[in-house]
Amino acid sequence: MRQAVTVFVLALLVATPIHAQTKKAPARRPAPARRAPTPPPLTRVPATLVCPSELGDGVATRRRFCDVLTGRDPKDGIVVTIPPHVGPATLSFEVHNRHTYSADLVKRKIGYRHYTATIGVLLMDGTLVDRAVVDSEFRTEKDLYDRVSGGAGPGGVKAVAPTGAEFVQFTLPEAALEASVLGEKLTMVRPDGTDQFTAPGRPVATISNVMIEYRPAPPPRTPTKKR
Repeated sequence: MRQAVTVFVLALLVATPIHAQTKKAPARRPAPARRAPTPPPLTRVPATLVCPSELGDGVATRRRFCDVLTGRDPKDGIVVTIPPHVGPATLSFEVHNRHTYSADLVKRKIGYRHYTATIGVLLMDGTLVDRAVVDSEFRTEKDLYDRVSGGAGPGGVKAVAPTGAEFVQFTLPEAALEASVLGEKLTMVRPDGTDQFTAPGRPVATISNVMIEYRPAPPPRTPTKKR
């Protein structure tokens, strides 16, 4: 019986193919996928701008107030420079109405004004990014947002002062290197009537706290010198 079992086992070993007796090579693991480079963090800085009509510096806020003029040519507006960046950038600022303050009119209870100003942000080729509206009322000096230094009034302030405040922000495309802020129209309601202003070159609002938020572009690669 043992002899028969031995013969059977030998027969199986002879019948089994050689390749079935060899071990399979372990499967190669796929190379780990390369991680996408981490984008640079967002940077938010005061904007560099060219202001064609300076209102002046605020006495309380120390802000620079720049008047927004009506017009259609972006070159005539407040031109804001956008630093080199990747992806879209965000332009933000506060827009205010302009009020010519008169203590006498307030005392006589005829100093009320209701202002509605419409402005726009454009690219330098004239493309409109978006519009913004600031709507505010003036009754007494407490309604002024700030007083502006450099005038002949009491305390050395100007008669014209910002009133009301509306925070606005605009998304600019990646290719934008500059943007322009231009005025469209102003509606002013007085106790005795309403005026509308759209003529080119007229200040219809003023802005302050102009900021740019963006992801800095990587520095240009330095070409390697050939030996």
